[in-house]
Amino acid sequence: MNDLAFYFKEGWQHIISINSLDHQLFIIALTATYLLKDWERILVLVTAFTIGHSLTLVLSVYNLIHVNSKWVEFLIPCTIALTSIFNIIQKNISTTNIYITYFLALFFGLIHGLGFANTIRFMLAKDQTIGWSLFGFNIGLEVGQIVIVSTFLICSYLAINFVRIKQVYWIYFFSAITFTWAVKFAIERIP
Repeated sequence: MNDLAFYFKEGWQHIISINSLDHQLFIIALTATYLLKDWERILVLVTAFTIGHSLTLVLSVYNLIHVNSKWVEFLIPCTIALTSIFNIIQKNISTTNIYITYFLALFFGLIHGLGFANTIRFMLAKDQTIGWSLFGFNIGLEVGQIVIVSTFLICSYLAINFVRIKQVYWIYFFSAITFTWAVKFAIERIP
């Protein structure tokens, strides 16, 4: 049980920490087009990201995948930029766009998982089973993501319903912010 709690905390820190700004920006970019009433779609979206993230962690821990960490650190902000651009160019949230967004969340989760893969590989002791450790990590990650998404959705609800900001301006504003930060990070991390 101590391992489960330890890895829960690691998963939580992985998404909530100030050093995880790139992951937070990705989650905001990913959910910027949704409203509080879309909570079921958002839960699927965030879970798709976690599944992609988890799959990469498992493959990495078992030494089935190796990617140069400099490229991974460069690709992570690229996923944020691409998600932000997708938010701006989509005209409406259609069923097709939702499935594209689910795919992007899953695929980009694979890339983001590579960013933590080396760290978790060293954290796992040889006598530990990966199952409980990854389970604890993923639950911590998922809870952290839900906190970020909930906070963002409450802010969007207040801004759109009480301040009367048009949803399209809200989407453009946060997509522009996440895009700008992503480009900054990408430039700093060019391999």
